[in-house]
Amino acid sequence: MARCHTKYFGEMTYDEAAVWRFPAGLPGFEAERRFLPIEQPSTRPLVYIQSLGSPEVCFVGLPVQLVDNAYRLELSDEDRELIGLAPGVEDVPSDGGLLCLALISVREGATTANLMAPVVANPHTGRAVQSISLSGCYSHQHPLGDGKGDASCS
Repeated sequence: MARCHTKYFGEMTYDEAAVWRFPAGLPGFEAERRFLPIEQPSTRPLVYIQSLGSPEVCFVGLPVQLVDNAYRLELSDEDRELIGLAPGVEDVPSDGGLLCLALISVREGATTANLMAPVVANPHTGRAVQSISLSGCYSHQHPLGDGKGDASCS
């Protein structure tokens, strides 16, 4: 078992097969390519996306279906290739074996989810990407807990 040090979870052991590899990095964190998804029973359904290169870099994600149960994931051919899917222009169902997480931002007075650029991981290849929605109808600051329901594109 491999070991990593994290700012928020201390030292952890992990199986190398659990690592997500971001071939293109993440916007603003292009040098960070290897991340460990961490789920804590006490904070489910949140998924922490911990960098294995920088202990202080950790993102918080929430399955997009919990933010918008009608969310439609669309991937560019480039993003499809990066995560090991065959190229094609068809939509990808969110339940098609991929894990799709909206990154969460917590600021004073507001907690928002980024539905415009979710993290999409392919558990079959261990590769992931932060994919910008092709439809352009989702927000990068969708309010959480506002009682307004789905953020669906019509």
